[in-house]
Amino acid sequence: MYGCPRCREFNCPDMMDVMGKQRSEIAMSADEISDFLNAGGTVQLALIGPDGYPDITPMWFVIDGDTLWMRTYGKSQKVVNARRDPRCCALIETGDRYLELRGVQITGDVQVVDDVDRICWVAARLMVKYEGVDPEHIPALETAYRDRAPKQVALSLSLDRIVSWDHRKMAPA
Repeated sequence: MYGCPRCREFNCPDMMDVMGKQRSEIAMSADEISDFLNAGGTVQLALIGPDGYPDITPMWFVIDGDTLWMRTYGKSQKVVNARRDPRCCALIETGDRYLELRGVQITGDVQVVDDVDRICWVAARLMVKYEGVDPEHIPALETAYRDRAPKQVALSLSLDRIVSWDHRKMAPA
């Protein structure tokens, strides 16, 4: 049973109950999650390293429908980790003070994709999102990236299992 014996003795609210209620009140809506993910930030991708411990890597990402996409070199340690054990957790968060904290945690199996067209698609959109390239240049970016793409892979993660929080919702009105 959760909670301290003293709280049970004095009939205090169980902290797990309080936190559970708060958790549902600060969860982001589907639209808020979408806006948060599309706004930018860096995802912290946690995979299982070769020694069995978590191996966390910062990654840029883009969203396509219900999938988070990343791009990296095919021989990188994160790809070796993902091919061996695809289980992962990804975290995107922001905020410097408690009542500013916002985040999305995604849990699932990361897929390694070797398709050159998809790699170029991801790379071009990363340039738009993070480097400020005008979206009208996407076709040219995809074409220009084709020579680099064979040494790279795309990583995909389904947005099926998400936990979110927005502590700004706790701030007094």
